[in-house]
Amino acid sequence: MRKLIPLFAATFLFAGMALLSVAADEKTWTGEGVCAKCALKQTKTCQNALQVEQDGKTVTYYLVPQDKKFHKNICTANKKIKVTGSVEKAATADAPGEIKASKIELVGE
Repeated sequence: MRKLIPLFAATFLFAGMALLSVAADEKTWTGEGVCAKCALKQTKTCQNALQVEQDGKTVTYYLVPQDKKFHKNICTANKKIKVTGSVEKAATADAPGEIKASKIELVGE
């Protein structure tokens, strides 16, 4: 039993460090919430997307996983949103990036 206590302590220590590193990778973006199908004509099905200004250019990120409850807010009309999450795939000039969103909210409502 005495040998298990240090093992459990080490396990909790490393688990806590892992959670801190995940939280450190999260970032918050504010931009235009749009539907990638209806507004951007880029996908075959509705998809939450965020458009932000970076270096003077508009950059598009798809929000994954798809939050269908939130999507009704931006499907028929673009709205300003704030997204917290981490970049899963960087955006390029040819393709949108992906953000793994942990929180999505409307700005100013």
